[in-house]
Amino acid sequence: MKGAVIIELVQPIKEMEKIIELKRELLKRNYKYYMVCVMALNTGMRIGDIITLKVADVKNKTHIVIREEKTNKTKLFPINAQLRDEINQYIARMENEDYLFESRQKNNIGVKVNITRVQAYRYIKSVAEEIGIEHFGMHSFRKSFGYFYYQQTKDVAKLMQIFNHSSQEVTKRYIGLSQDEIDESLQNFFL
Repeated sequence: MKGAVIIELVQPIKEMEKIIELKRELLKRNYKYYMVCVMALNTGMRIGDIITLKVADVKNKTHIVIREEKTNKTKLFPINAQLRDEINQYIARMENEDYLFESRQKNNIGVKVNITRVQAYRYIKSVAEEIGIEHFGMHSFRKSFGYFYYQQTKDVAKLMQIFNHSSQEVTKRYIGLSQDEIDESLQNFFL
């Protein structure tokens, strides 16, 4: 159909084995994209906010403090011990002013720049597809963070705050819970 807009369905990765496999593959192939994945899965941050971080934003910090690109709100993301270890290892040879996720290319005046969302998306999606993850998009990490946070805590109100959502229903829909609940309720329904 000419001129039709195709909207890609993006879902959380709900199988921990798939997350482990994706992380393992990314670590084997490209440490930078592995760390994008780790940061996104463990903070719930949007990719657009992650890729613009500099070493100084995370080095010796207890929280990542940003002004969210989408909402323009200041937001704090705690760095837990496991994430701290991953970050410290990753930034060991980097300078404070370096982008965490630097592109090999430079801008038109020769200054280093961060990778783009498109670069991150293309690379990580290709690996995700290879290992059989369906409906993957860059929001899959944020949605997966939410899905597993909810599975561990059952606290949709706190998750709603973390995501800056307007209602618990929006949050449940975002992480795929509403569809899971519908599917489950219809499992044994037959007239």
